[in-house]
Amino acid sequence: MSTSKSRKRKEDSHTIGNWPVEDRPREKLLLKGPDSLTNSELLAIFLRSGAKGKSAIGLAQELLSRFGSLREIYAAPLEEVEAVLGLGKAKIAQLKAVTEMSKRYLAEGFQNRVFADSSDDILQFLYQEMRDLDQEVFKVILLNGQNHILKIEAISKGTLTMAQIYPREVIKTALRHSAAAIVCVHNHPSGVARPSEDDKKITRDLVFACRFVGIKVHDHIIIGDNDKFSFADDGIIEQYDKDFDSRVAF
Repeated sequence: MSTSKSRKRKEDSHTIGNWPVEDRPREKLLLKGPDSLTNSELLAIFLRSGAKGKSAIGLAQELLSRFGSLREIYAAPLEEVEAVLGLGKAKIAQLKAVTEMSKRYLAEGFQNRVFADSSDDILQFLYQEMRDLDQEVFKVILLNGQNHILKIEAISKGTLTMAQIYPREVIKTALRHSAAAIVCVHNHPSGVARPSEDDKKITRDLVFACRFVGIKVHDHIIIGDNDKFSFADDGIIEQYDKDFDSRVAF
């Protein structure tokens, strides 16, 4: 067999179009539904085509092998993704775009909805976005008088260990959007969601400052890696409200 024919046959084996129909990811999805696909098959549909010597499945498997999971691929810095052989700028742009689209899709689901007084409810949206950040980010969920979510605003970005939070910035943002109540959320890049003494102090300061201008702090949630801490669930917000009421009474 000639070298050119051997090379052609090898290249054909890497082309998904030459596979049996039931093994092709796109056709498999249409026949059996998305739940039937592996992560590499789903990623291959997104990638659409492979690279030299690799099918789209092969390229997807290489990405998953290099980064470990879909989550890590989405969170990876741009330069690390660019280092994967065969992954051009167009595919990288598509990958980053679909990640952002999923975040915005979740955000739209929260817009104008009623805030359920549960830290788990908040995590449905913000956990995916904030758990992999390499610096602390402090966000405020702004609520109207009926506890519908008006907007989610990033107030501060910090170093690896701490974001600088000033109650006046939180209040300014809340008043600008005519918010009646807020939920504060920030992440711990360490992955440990246990509150620090600074976290406790800023939460108490926020509860007091917001109460002075008629804004209720429902909760302050800390997001870690597969972990979270809620000041409301732990009874701390209620205690700070009582501390405020006792001070005002005197």
